[in-house]
Amino acid sequence: MNSFLTTAFYHFITLKNIKSIQSIIQNYCDRTSIKGTILIANEGINGTISGEEKDILAFQDFIKYDQIFSEVFKNLKYKNSWSNKNPFYRMKVRLKKEIVALGIPEVSPNKKVGTYINPKEWNTLIDDPDIILLDTRNQYEVAIGTFKNAINPCTTSFREFPAYVKNNLNSKKKKKVAMFCTGGIRCEKASAFMLEEGFEEVYHLQGGILKYLETIPEKESLWKGECFVFDQRVAVTNELKEGKYNQCFACRHPLSPEEVQSDKYVEGISCSYCINKISKEKKKNLKERQKQIKLAKVRGDEHIGKIIKKN
Repeated sequence: MNSFLTTAFYHFITLKNIKSIQSIIQNYCDRTSIKGTILIANEGINGTISGEEKDILAFQDFIKYDQIFSEVFKNLKYKNSWSNKNPFYRMKVRLKKEIVALGIPEVSPNKKVGTYINPKEWNTLIDDPDIILLDTRNQYEVAIGTFKNAINPCTTSFREFPAYVKNNLNSKKKKKVAMFCTGGIRCEKASAFMLEEGFEEVYHLQGGILKYLETIPEKESLWKGECFVFDQRVAVTNELKEGKYNQCFACRHPLSPEEVQSDKYVEGISCSYCINKISKEKKKNLKERQKQIKLAKVRGDEHIGKIIKKN
């Protein structure tokens, strides 16, 4: 039975007194079953949390109707999915310089942003053979799933995206550009950057891949593969069902069932992507950590931070 409700949300809006906001939200969540991570910066809020349905719905009402937050967060939109375990182990509300780190603070979706395209209109837009369809996520995310005909910028960090645009797309500023990412937040910042750079027509998928997978029936979907998510589910598929991927604890790379069977995969210690990159000291620490996980399992305890191995 899927008894845990996971909700993802973000909103670009100029915030003041972010330390106070952090404290109020952290204290509220600590009194409930809610776990996850929320980032707060002067440019807005970004979070994914999970808990019992009553607690998540109460949190959404708290954010929407509380006199402290009702004006600044009244336009928050949520992407909801279900799982049989809470995919998070802790509740953390953190202060950041940016809620998504592009590395160029002066670029702000609060100033200008690209054109939103809702999931039902997305297929029509990207069927245009002349459009530049750009996946703004990182290489390890793109590797397990993306849209048909999408360009992979092969980045390892969102901070590398501006350099990719300047080095590869500067001559195409008059062409239509359509972008997508996991939940929509990176695309908002990326579209603001591209407009600043002089691109004339910039579109992005409203609500991101998650909203698309939640909204569009599988038989109509142009999505290929699974979508990486930043929690213990690792990846999701159509209707936001939990996918088949595991994850390497050492390097955090998603692993297919076939990669888990590789002799280079040692649970909690290494995989084919990192086995030759791990120092002896780190491998020693990982082995000790894995030992403690197994001991905790024998005692019937939950070891904080373990990667859930799927059958």
